[in-house]
Formats: sequence, C-alpha cells, structure tokens
Amino acid sequence: MAELKADVLVLGAGMVGVSAALHLQQRGRDVILVDRHELAGEETSFGNAGLIECASVFPYMFPRDFAQLLRYALNRSPQVRYSVSDLPFSLPWLSRYFLASSPDRALHSAMAELPLIRRSLVEHEALIAEAGVPELLRKTGWLKLFRSDASLANAAREVERARQYGVTGEVLDGKAIAAREPNLTGAFTGAIYLPAPGFVPDPGALAKAYAALFKRKGGRVLVGDARTLEQGAGGWRVSGAEGGAAAREVVVALGPWSDLVFRPLGYSIPLGVKRGYHLHLAPRGNAVLHRPVLDSDLGFLLAPMNRGIRLTTGVEFARRDAPPTPVQIEQALPRAHALFPLGAAIDAKPWKGARPCLPDMLPVIGKAPRHAGLWFDFGHQHHGLTLGPATGRLLAEMMTGEMPFADPSPFAAARFG
Repeated sequence: MAELKADVLVLGAGMVGVSAALHLQQRGRDVILVDRHELAGEETSFGNAGLIECASVFPYMFPRDFAQLLRYALNRSPQVRYSVSDLPFSLPWLSRYFLASSPDRALHSAMAELPLIRRSLVEHEALIAEAGVPELLRKTGWLKLFRSDASLANAAREVERARQYGVTGEVLDGKAIAAREPNLTGAFTGAIYLPAPGFVPDPGALAKAYAALFKRKGGRVLVGDARTLEQGAGGWRVSGAEGGAAAREVVVALGPWSDLVFRPLGYSIPLGVKRGYHLHLAPRGNAVLHRPVLDSDLGFLLAPMNRGIRLTTGVEFARRDAPPTPVQIEQALPRAHALFPLGAAIDAKPWKGARPCLPDMLPVIGKAPRHAGLWFDFGHQHHGLTLGPATGRLLAEMMTGEMPFADPSPFAAARFG
C-alpha cells in the first residue's frame, strides 16, 4: 500500500490530539491523525466527570495541611490512594510534585494556565457548533457539597480568592441545595455552586464528534502504533496496520503514553500519572440528578451521564499499566447510595484510566528542543477534556507562526532541563 503523505502527523486521538488536529486543519495544514484505536476518545478522554472546568483557576497541587497528609499516608482516604508496592516508583515524582506545590510556584502555575482556562469553554462551544452536537453540552454548572464547617469555610475562601480572576460562585445552605437537587440526602453544612462550567454528558462521544468533523473536512485517520515513529531526511514517519504515513512535522499528544515516544528520543520529561476509576449506575425510580455533584468530604463525584449516573473516584498513585485496584469505588459505593437513589451497576466492572501529569500541573506544549519538526502537547493533568481545544489552538498558532493567544513559555519542555 502507498505511504500516506501530509503536512503534520498528530499522534493520539483523544480530546487533546483531535483538538490539535482540528486547529491545524483550520489553519490550512493537511493532517493525519494516528491512534491505535479505530475510534477516537477511547482512553483517558472517555473516563472523567464531564466538566469543562472554566472556573478552575487553581490547579490540583500537593496539599500542605499536615492532618490531610496524615490521612493520605494512612492510605484510608477515598480522595487519595497509593500502591505500596509501587511507592519506590512513585516517590521521586511525588517529591517533585510536592516541591512544585509551594504557594509561590502553585500561583505561578495557576497564572500560566489562566488564559487557557478562560478560553476553554469558548473553544469547545465553537467546535461543538461546527460539529453539530449541541446536545453534548449542558450549561448546568456543578455543585460541591461539604459536611463540615471547616471544609465549607475553606472552599468559600477559595471562591473568594478566585473571584478576582472572574470566577463566580455561590455558597448554598441546605434549603438552597434541596432546591437545586431535591433527590440528594445527607447532613450538609453547605455547598458551593459554580454556574459557569459546562457539562458534557458523554465525553467519549464528544471526542468522536470532533474526530468526525475532522474527517468531514478532509482529515485522514491512520490506525497505527506511535512507537514506530522514526525521523528521516524529509521529516517523520509512522507505521500502520495497512501502511505508513509521513509528514514534515509530528505532534505527540498521547496523554499518559507520551513517554513511549519522547523517552526513546532522549527526553527525560517527568511525566507521571494519577489513576482514577468510574462506574455507571442506574438511577432508582424517578430520581433525577441535574448536574455533577462532588461529595467533597467523602471523596467521590456523581455525574448524570447519558449512560447512567457516573460515580468517579479520587486519585490513585500507581504505575500506569499496573492491574486495576478499584478500592476507592468500593469505598465510595455505599456513600453514593446514601447520597442519591441509585440502583444496579450498568457496567460489568469499573473503568480505569490515567491522568497524565507533570509535577507543576502544567502541560508540555510546544517545540521539542532537539528535533526539527517534533512538537509536544500532553500532560493536561485533570483538565484534558477542559483544555484540549484551547491547547490545540495555542499549539496550532505556534506551529503556523501566528501570534499565540497566551504566553507559551511556561509550557515549554525545556523547563525540565
């Protein structure tokens, strides 16, 4: 079979890769999207809370509260779990994460990412309109529930801190919670309602809708193995099941698998993962959940997906490819049943995924320092769904010589030496 030729190869058909491909295509580039799956959005982009987090100014940094750290260290917290056998592997990365989470460095990360967060919903809205899938975006906002005065007060302070950056949030009492979500049950001190974030009731379907748009506009898709990437005289080449593809430039947008490409090329970028799980359950009777709801103190989230109520867990620190250990789902299930009328599980078993994270909770976006035509777009931590279109735009602007809408320097791979 003849080798396909293009201007750019984009490796990875998750939300980040598909968004980059679309933005490059909009700027006149001929793009081939390469993924090991025939369908887009089958991995990390499939399993999340469905939130387009345009109100999340401050990234998820390593906590500094001693009591909280002690709970995590005892490995009994539903929010965070770690694999004891994988600790030798995880500790060096966790140490870098801790150092990058000092107040000054955390604020630096937040301010670097702020222009992307602010553009996140706008960029999604434009692509959703073009893809013709308005039903995949709901303007419901989301709710964070609190069961103690201390945790509510802390959250209220965070909202006040974020207000100076344009975030709106409302503190609700029990009566106001019941008005918005009448089917919730529990002893809540209060809640924070964030009205601005969008909700996607099927994140995997949204990635597929974007990929379908890419193909309608002339984009091509190759089922192939990114690990076959090699540099030649005229650019870059990958092999596929039915032939190869070559281009002058290549974008690595493989999420938690990006190291499979950048490491063999000699880059020692400290990419780690935070694993997570979800399980869909049927609502019981006529019970309705109107928006995603986080039970902050008990460490789980319920989201009203098209497939059912999606129960998502906190973070698990373990090797990316280690066998699943869905202990957090097991811990959360009885608590979730007590919060909302849930019936039987719809999924045969919990889904497991891995969030790709750098220690400073900023993605790597931009040119690779030592290889012509090699570009990076990965490490979006908890915000791959949120930031995919915004970082796709930023990367495409850099690759085509446009003025970037945000300062790209904080996202450079060179920041890791």
